[in-house]
Amino acid sequence: MALGTAEDLDTYNRSDISIYDAIAKKGEEFMPGYRYLVVYKDLYSVFGGQLDWFYGGRGIFTYSNELMTSYLYFHQNAGRGNQDEQMKVDTYLTFGDAFVNWEEYDHPQYGKIEIGGFKKNFGRLHPGFLMEQDAHRNSAFTILHAYHTPKLSVMDVKEKDLGRGLKEITATIYNERLIPTHSSQDLKYKIERPDHVKIEGVNVVAGFIVENEDFNRLTEQTVDPQTMLVANIPGMNAVKVRWIVSGNTNRYSIQVDSAKGGKASWSK
Repeated sequence: MALGTAEDLDTYNRSDISIYDAIAKKGEEFMPGYRYLVVYKDLYSVFGGQLDWFYGGRGIFTYSNELMTSYLYFHQNAGRGNQDEQMKVDTYLTFGDAFVNWEEYDHPQYGKIEIGGFKKNFGRLHPGFLMEQDAHRNSAFTILHAYHTPKLSVMDVKEKDLGRGLKEITATIYNERLIPTHSSQDLKYKIERPDHVKIEGVNVVAGFIVENEDFNRLTEQTVDPQTMLVANIPGMNAVKVRWIVSGNTNRYSIQVDSAKGGKASWSK
């Protein structure tokens, strides 16, 4: 997770954290030994880090994965840098390839010294036999994260005859994934433009965002109602828009254009 310093705590709110939690905790299930960490609290403080910029500056849900954890050696939490475990790895798993026996060396500046110990690439990097599975699992998490970016569809388009040549058209725009088209940080600072929901092929008289369909609670958009500006389409949820139109409604289409949610369309 991002959140590089304690000073960033107020940047994140509950709605965004719940999305971070849902994806990361699922990842823990298929990446043994990897824990869902908060940078400042579980690792160290980072000021001006890239993760903070992605979320704080662009409103993007961002994770950082570092491949390799010592848990993978023996499926035990012996702790990072545990020398007893490292010697067992050298003996039983890498067959002496991780550790170089100490030997004297006549250094031109320091005189007699000893050279040896664990190789510099041991511990931070996988022994070769662990790489394929761990890379696969980490890639699977990245794919899970990508899968839950917004996916929009237009569904449940309803028409109602109002008389005097007018009709009411109500469309439901559904987000099939966890991540909304705008994070709360995005909404707070108006980072990205609203989502556009446009109807074509009819004469638009008025346009509304449906706040509550049961109580007929609507918010009218008086400027350019043909293209409704939707602030956000939440994850695993939907918004409804409504138009009052005149003329022939035998053929028309609805287009959705979201900067972070992509495009969707429906036609009659």
